[in-house]
This record gives sequence, structure tokens and C-alpha cells, in this order.
Amino acid sequence: MVYPARETGLEIQQRHVGACTVVEIAGELDMYAVPRLRATLDLALKARRPPCLVLDLGRAAFCDSLGLGLLVSTLNRVREAGGRLALVVGPGMISRLLAITNLDHHFETYATCEEAVAVVEAA
Repeated sequence: MVYPARETGLEIQQRHVGACTVVEIAGELDMYAVPRLRATLDLALKARRPPCLVLDLGRAAFCDSLGLGLLVSTLNRVREAGGRLALVVGPGMISRLLAITNLDHHFETYATCEEAVAVVEAA
């Protein structure tokens, strides 16, 4: 499915911390931003085997169903590759979304990036 091009309102920064790839997301994770984030995550998943991925959603203001679907598909891909995925979420829209969809029981969630990296790397 192709969506019309527009400015996404999403900022993505990627860095490596030890054995983990940390992808920081700020702004709106909506149907316009999902293809760009998917491309970033595809590269991150290919970079290290097994993948050790931390998605920092602390500054993500919004996530629609396509964004949520991307998070779930990324979790499945990481698990299939024998890796680990952790989400950094604070109070707000993303944590409420994970709770009402019961996905908070499937994702490893942490309050800070440092905590997420430490736990995921230790496994």
C-alpha cells in the first residue's frame, strides 16, 4: 500500500550502545511515518545477529494502528532471529495504547533507555 508523500512529523535517531542498537523516535508514528521507520528498523535488524534492539518511544506523541502493527511485527522479527527488543515508554499515549491492547504483557518496557539497554544486553 502506498500513501501520499508528506512531511512525517517523525524524528528518528539511531545509535549503538554496546551490543544494542537504540532507535529514538520523536513525534507522530502514523501511516505517513511508518515506511520511514520500517526502513530504519530493517537496517537495524540486519546490522547485528541476534538483534539487540531498544526502541525509545519516550518522545513519541502519537501512534496509530499502522505504527502499532509495525511495533508488533518488529517484535516478531526480533524473536524469530533469537534477539531481544525493549521499548522505552513513559506515561502518556503510548503506554496507554499498549495497556488497552494488552500488548504491555508482550513487550519488555522500561522507563529509561539506560535501564532497557542494561537489561537487554545482560540477557
